[in-house]
Amino acid sequence: MFRALFRLVILFVIVAAAAAFFLGYRLGGDGVETPASARQATPGVDTEKARQTGAAIGEKVATGAAVAEQALNEGALTAKIKSKMALDDTVKALSIDVDTKGTVVTLSGSVHSEAERTKAVQLARDTAGVTAVNDRLVIR
Repeated sequence: MFRALFRLVILFVIVAAAAAFFLGYRLGGDGVETPASARQATPGVDTEKARQTGAAIGEKVATGAAVAEQALNEGALTAKIKSKMALDDTVKALSIDVDTKGTVVTLSGSVHSEAERTKAVQLARDTAGVTAVNDRLVIR
């Protein structure tokens, strides 16, 4: 599910960036300098402003794509960890919250024993892409 959503976001970003580029190119001319005597002024169109606007849109699309990619990666890591916990008989996944920021995972909530706590932390640490685990689990 995350891969399909990620592919859709990337496709949208590519289409938007291409549209911004071609819009700026179309409104800005072909990039070939023509002599002043051969130029025809297009009334009401500032080609330099169109180029700048196209570049700004392209930059914002690229920034948005990076943010979307990070959010999808964080969501995928969280889902992997929660899935591992749900499949494990010693961990009660519903009572453990998994928050991901970049590649750092924070586990919070309550567990019934030290063994459950240890297993939950181990499952998170053993997940590909996780660089650190903050253990905020409480034994009740």
